[in-house]
Amino acid sequence: MSSVSQAVQSYDIRQLGINPNHWYVVALSREVKTQPVGVMLWKQAIALYRDSKGQVHALEDRCPHRLVKLSHGQVVGDELECAYHGWRFNDKGECAAVPYLADNQKLPNCKIRRYPVKEQDGFIWLFPGNAETRNGASLQPMGVPEWDHLNYIATVSIINCNAHYSYLIENLMDMYHGHLHEDYQAWAEASLEYLDEDAHRVDAHYTAQSYYKIDKIWSISQLFFPALRRLHPEPLNVSYVYPHWVSTLGKDFKIYCLLCPVNETQTKAYLIHFTSLNAFWRLHKLPVWFRRFVKDSLFGAAQKLLDGLVRQDVQMIEEEQQAYLQNPQRRGYELNRALVSVQRLMRSQSDL
Repeated sequence: MSSVSQAVQSYDIRQLGINPNHWYVVALSREVKTQPVGVMLWKQAIALYRDSKGQVHALEDRCPHRLVKLSHGQVVGDELECAYHGWRFNDKGECAAVPYLADNQKLPNCKIRRYPVKEQDGFIWLFPGNAETRNGASLQPMGVPEWDHLNYIATVSIINCNAHYSYLIENLMDMYHGHLHEDYQAWAEASLEYLDEDAHRVDAHYTAQSYYKIDKIWSISQLFFPALRRLHPEPLNVSYVYPHWVSTLGKDFKIYCLLCPVNETQTKAYLIHFTSLNAFWRLHKLPVWFRRFVKDSLFGAAQKLLDGLVRQDVQMIEEEQQAYLQNPQRRGYELNRALVSVQRLMRSQSDL
């Protein structure tokens, strides 16, 4: 690529790569079982699997023998076996066995890439960057502490959109698009009050009118019956903590969006919605086993709401991407200054 082309690419927000020296979410813990799972993270094919002890490992999803996907194979003990010829690889990416190896032959001296992974807060986090950078900076996954907390009810929606990740982040940071979500509305009348930003994050502080107030045990029914919802003022804070996003609406709701950018025109993400039970102080005095039962029983309580929001947003995001592909030089008009800050952060991180 010429220096001119590189300059154009770095300028165009819709062509930006990712900063690999961060932890990205590539799967839910429950998605990785006994069979290997193939995932994509920014043009890199990766095979996830669990060994005999249940530990998750991540290897390049490419057998060095004939270059087929290892995720088509199976796990044998602590090793990942290729479906084509049965070559096996250990968790370091080294060839550990070839079933038809002759007595006078040595194991092939081939190795595939191994990725650092962590299983934390219900998700598989993967670090695609430089290991020395990770250790030197003591980088850790952002984490989702509410996942196991007994006072929070979770709902998860998986986002798959045919668009660059910048469109999704801009959508999440722009609270003025509530007009789109009249049927699944959580807030109204958003107004941007002020911004905080540094080299790693942008925090946009809005005020808004919330449709939900979870202050009594029966008020959870608002999630199911729109007629019970009443507008009331609440702070609405949204943050792009590169490369992920987090939001709070008053004291009742917290939402995370954990990104797994696939390539320039495809993005996967996990949207996690938490409803807080902190207001129910009597509930906190009940036995832990009962509180766990309540948490597990209500998992997915906001599924219809969350899936509806995602469906509407993805349609708009994909239309933006298509408009860009048809005419990359054409630019829209933007009035939300939070998005200027967000784009500046994306560019600075992609240059690192």
